[in-house]
Amino acid sequence: MKFSRFFLSTAVAISALALAACGEQPQELTGQGVRQDNAPYQGVGSSQYAQDGWKPGDRSSWEQQLKARAQYGQNDYTRMSN
Repeated sequence: MKFSRFFLSTAVAISALALAACGEQPQELTGQGVRQDNAPYQGVGSSQYAQDGWKPGDRSSWEQQLKARAQYGQNDYTRMSN
């Protein structure tokens, strides 16, 4: 008796989960199209998170900031040797 009750409750739970997975809505782009963003060096205006030395819209200062961050902030060889 206990085994059949356990089996029945497990089967109901599994079927409920299976039916819940069927309710997902499609995630397609319809009518809106793809939004075209600006180049990353254009920025979003003044921000408290902007790095000193970077001027929004200046591609060369953007590239210099990326190189500096890659060299000093993300390069483990230079960080751990100090």
